[in-house]
Amino acid sequence: MTHHHPRTTVLAAAAALLLTVSGCSAGAVAGSGTGSGSRGGTLVIGATGKLPNPDTVIGGAGFEGKRLVSFQLYEGLTRYDLSRTDTAPTVTGALATSWKVAPDKRTWTFTLRKGVTFQDGTPFDADAVIFNLDRYLDKRNEHYTEAIGAAAAEYAGGITKYRKLGADRVELVTAAPNGHFPEDLAHVLIASPTAIRATGSAKFSEKPVGTGPFAFVSQRAGEQIDLVANKSYWRGAPKVGKLVVKALPDAAARTAALRSGSVNWIEYPNPDDIASLKADGAKVVTNSYDHLWYWILDTKKGPWKDRRVRAAANWAVNREAIAEKLLHGTADPALQAAPRSTLAYDKSLDLYGHDPAKARKLLAEAGYPKGFRTSVTVPTGGSGNLLPVPIAQALQRDLAAVGIKAEIRTTDWSTLISAEAKGKVALGSDAIAQSTTLFQSEALLPLFIGSKSPFWTGGYANPAVDKLLASAAATPDRTARQADYRAALGHVTRDAPWLFVVNDRNPRALAPTVRGLVQPQSWFLDLTTVRVGG
Repeated sequence: MTHHHPRTTVLAAAAALLLTVSGCSAGAVAGSGTGSGSRGGTLVIGATGKLPNPDTVIGGAGFEGKRLVSFQLYEGLTRYDLSRTDTAPTVTGALATSWKVAPDKRTWTFTLRKGVTFQDGTPFDADAVIFNLDRYLDKRNEHYTEAIGAAAAEYAGGITKYRKLGADRVELVTAAPNGHFPEDLAHVLIASPTAIRATGSAKFSEKPVGTGPFAFVSQRAGEQIDLVANKSYWRGAPKVGKLVVKALPDAAARTAALRSGSVNWIEYPNPDDIASLKADGAKVVTNSYDHLWYWILDTKKGPWKDRRVRAAANWAVNREAIAEKLLHGTADPALQAAPRSTLAYDKSLDLYGHDPAKARKLLAEAGYPKGFRTSVTVPTGGSGNLLPVPIAQALQRDLAAVGIKAEIRTTDWSTLISAEAKGKVALGSDAIAQSTTLFQSEALLPLFIGSKSPFWTGGYANPAVDKLLASAAATPDRTARQADYRAALGHVTRDAPWLFVVNDRNPRALAPTVRGLVQPQSWFLDLTTVRVGG
């Protein structure tokens, strides 16, 4: 890994995992949505949590906030190609058209896209890139703040030098070889220097300006943001005229809003509502993507210190019942560490299944023939956390059937993540329940399975995993990285430091008037293809 991760940035990275879900509602799904825009109507999205600070990388609402707000306002030198549904997205050019790395594997040259303008008319060029990097990385810069620097460190922290080579070329040098550097730069968002100079960093979030497909109009901070199509967008103007994103953390409120027509799209509908939403005319779309809902087990003490006990717990879990009966097909059973639809997934590594007899045998071999007591801290909601308490209760029943009696301790998502970022467990439990992304951003991997992570990882450490992560990080060859990642996640699967549960399928419900969505195998979305109305 080439980045350093101050604890403040670990918290921001971990919050790539956010959602609040519960409740249901009744009614009919409205067809017309909420008015129309200049092109293809107004798209109004009900999000599952608070919206991010719209100042470039500061965010604060995890990957949901990034997909619905940040990536709509801004772009990096690269972007995810979200045009396909049948494979995990790769990185392609955005504000850069091409790049190459020198033989030292640290010096990168990016050729910039010509003819691009920011939403305020400012031309995009090498000076704009340098301006933004100065703001992110140079503590002496007048536009640098601790918040912006901490947030940028996750993806730009490995950059040690950068310079302009011409109006359309920049050179970036990393501290160590970083094969996923082009992917990292999709998250290093570029803002208008003119706009930042006009407002100063302190107030830029009130009038954010980027090069993305939608331009800022107004906001109620954290609650709603109104955007308009960027008619000068270099990939072509979006098909909707307006985009409105509303924070609707309660699932019942999201369902009611879709049925009343106050929104025409909701993120993560309650699985219990899906059948009735479909009956009322809504379209519910899903796709496998980079997601794992799991328990991190304390491998440093007590029964969880024994790999046989951890394996026993994994054999005790009826994942199929959780995926089908509790989550109504909106998730797949997770039989290994690597999420489905990631470059590290190898079906031959699907190790676990539901076999209580095998679980009891392993517990007896480990010296726990009558089982044991344990505890788990579970968030009541949060990004990608699905139905965390009901899932934990299902696991509690499965584990009790083989003698493992788990006490569930609930807390809010921010408390759990804040403690985890400091290397601790909220409420002092023996495990924590959460969801995460492992491969949507390769830079995050060492946070979860690396032995030197400042994050609470249950004390898991395997030198072979560290070696494989270092090998993967050092090469830009994606095939070579894939082989290293598969081997690394194979070790994690066999070591079982986690209780592997399900991989989410990213459900969202749309009014019948919403058309043109390409549902990728990704946390992120390309909203330029979506239209509302005829």
